[in-house]
Amino acid sequence: MAVGILGTGSYLPHEVVTNSDLNTWIPDADPDWILQETMVRSRRYAAPDEATSDLAAHAARQAIAHAALTAGDIDFLIVATATPDSPQPPTSHLVQAAIGADRAVCFDLNVVSSGFVFALGIAHSLVVVNPSARVLVIAADVYSRIIDFADRDTAVLFGDGAGAAVIGTVGHGYGILDLELVSRGSGHGLIHVPAGGSRLPASEKTLANADHFLRMDGPGVRDFVASEVPWALEALLRRTGVYAAAIDHFVPHQSDGVTVTELVRVSGLGNARTHVTLDRYGNLGSASLPVTLDEAARTGALRDGDLVLLAGFGGGMSIGACLLRWHPIEAVPASPMPA
Repeated sequence: MAVGILGTGSYLPHEVVTNSDLNTWIPDADPDWILQETMVRSRRYAAPDEATSDLAAHAARQAIAHAALTAGDIDFLIVATATPDSPQPPTSHLVQAAIGADRAVCFDLNVVSSGFVFALGIAHSLVVVNPSARVLVIAADVYSRIIDFADRDTAVLFGDGAGAAVIGTVGHGYGILDLELVSRGSGHGLIHVPAGGSRLPASEKTLANADHFLRMDGPGVRDFVASEVPWALEALLRRTGVYAAAIDHFVPHQSDGVTVTELVRVSGLGNARTHVTLDRYGNLGSASLPVTLDEAARTGALRDGDLVLLAGFGGGMSIGACLLRWHPIEAVPASPMPA
């Protein structure tokens, strides 16, 4: 039995924030410097009345329609996010209510920017156990609510968005061929939000210290990606008997342009078409990979039988890689992205 992607969807908020816009808020964030250091030209920010569940619901509806299903057909609903609407209830339950997926078993998953691939792994297992199951995987983040605009290096990177995929059985030889999931808890301090949990609950002191904002060790993260991610990709390809040169499409987490470019080089993926959306949307956290995948699918870039390599990596630290053979999706409609 083969398990694969039946439909994809994505959503980006309306507000476009350019590098010049950021420069008005962060005087030392020169637009040319941002572009050179990150390759990001613009990003999207959620409206004041939009939360993670709202973005997730928009992407979910697209993916369900793309798969020619209804919300009532969904058996499991997984939301991967590091920026939930609130500590409780689970964001997945809010999405369930919003889209009317009343039959679905719902839960959240937080593996930061690797979340989409980890959720694919869970979805794969659920379908193997129950071949008739349809699993809706959504990755959504609203980083604009937790970035510190006094921290130039971090503030210029992130945007908001959501991506989704419906997982189910596909034709023999298609779909998910294998996954490589890696956790490196020793690097937990490289990307973190210090306060807001049980160890450091909200207080006047945490607010005064700006402890509720995202903190990231940029050089440390780049070192982690350079040393750990190529190894994980190599392990996955070796196990499946596929050479890097045979990969048709590479869809990585959109961390920043410099890191992605170096990852392609070190991993020997120069022959693959690397799909990039970070120039327009920035780093969307867990959503960056499925948003990019959805764009590739809807523009017709992914063809019948193409080998597609997905690579998520981020806070934790964690890595999630997935190799799949693309299953053609009939009548791919244009994605109704906000202009």
